[in-house]
Amino acid sequence: FITTSDKMVREFLLLAFGALLVTHAAIGYPLHASCKISWEFPSVTCAQFSANVTSQAKKWETPDNCMGGKNEMCNYKITSQSTSEIKGTHTTPVKAYTDDISFQMTASGSGCNVEAFSTSETYAYLDYGTNYCNLRNLISGCALDKSMGFKETTSDSVCTQFSSADCSKY
Repeated sequence: FITTSDKMVREFLLLAFGALLVTHAAIGYPLHASCKISWEFPSVTCAQFSANVTSQAKKWETPDNCMGGKNEMCNYKITSQSTSEIKGTHTTPVKAYTDDISFQMTASGSGCNVEAFSTSETYAYLDYGTNYCNLRNLISGCALDKSMGFKETTSDSVCTQFSSADCSKY
């Protein structure tokens, strides 16, 4: 049997979920702080991409580069790597939030296409563009974003607060 309180709880949950969907539609962000980016590197092989990103993550593995929390170009850790995928984490220096990062690499001609993804391990709705910067800072740190023909595709609908991200801070 379903009691009156069970019905009330179910109705409340349905209303809360509906409100969340309406908010998502109105604001246009993912329902959980995260970021998906598609990158095209026509002049960089997947092996070169992988070597550069993992090397940069290792350079920024300790808090030494955080400048006392003034930037987040630190606390990266590669947790697994194969010829087609890199996985890791980034931990924010001030509040120690950990985000999971991944890079799926696919050869394209003599270059490489990459699907990059970052998501907060704890529930968060807004992140000030942190998940975007988790990914972008790594490729900027090793200058892959300066490679010939580089192209980035993302938007607020798949990358929380992408349009307002400040990667010099996050």
